[in-house]
Amino acid sequence: MAYILITANRNYSSWSLRPWLLMKGLGLDFDDRLEPFTKPSNYEEFRSFSPTGQVPVLLHEGRTIHDSMGITLYLADRHDGVWPAEADARAWAQCSAAEMHSGFSALRNDCTMNVGVRVKPKPMSDALKANVGRIRELFEEGLSRFGGPYLAGAAFSAVDAFFAPVAYRVRTYGLDVGKGQAWVDHIIAHPAMQAWEAAALKEEWREVGHEEELRACGEIVADYRFG
Repeated sequence: MAYILITANRNYSSWSLRPWLLMKGLGLDFDDRLEPFTKPSNYEEFRSFSPTGQVPVLLHEGRTIHDSMGITLYLADRHDGVWPAEADARAWAQCSAAEMHSGFSALRNDCTMNVGVRVKPKPMSDALKANVGRIRELFEEGLSRFGGPYLAGAAFSAVDAFFAPVAYRVRTYGLDVGKGQAWVDHIIAHPAMQAWEAAALKEEWREVGHEEELRACGEIVADYRFG
């Protein structure tokens, strides 16, 4: 049975981007099934295919694998390249991806992901400043320790996929990540990221809850989305 990956709107869904980019970046074959956000809560509708009522979800051989980290671990059991082969790089990548998965709440709340816009952010809270500082530290450490151009070395891996939504946030809000900007530019130029962005810009729908979250983050100064 082929993989089926269920994701949501390209503009909004940072959680969906992670496994989608990971599978594209590794050249894995999968069917891409889009279940868009249509209202502030899609829990009941999404429960028909997801035990958590959330995306992303991977369907494979009768199994339903939910959560972007759960999907990553499932794929790592079956495919090389999910994590770096070298032990130090692999340990750093796994810790950094886990840190991204469980933390950075101020970044998520104050800089919501929206691929197609540019925003002049509101004054940064101390919590957001700390989050951005830690992001900068991680990006610079990965590039310095492992030589780039990806975060854990010469090859794309899951840690790049986990921070890919942050790359869009850096661009959208003009966040300063120091020398880590080299990685931001590199990952946004990745063919899979370019494909994700092209699809995002063509999306015709707007979901009111996500749009309200965006407006709360600052002043929209450019909008490249359809319509």
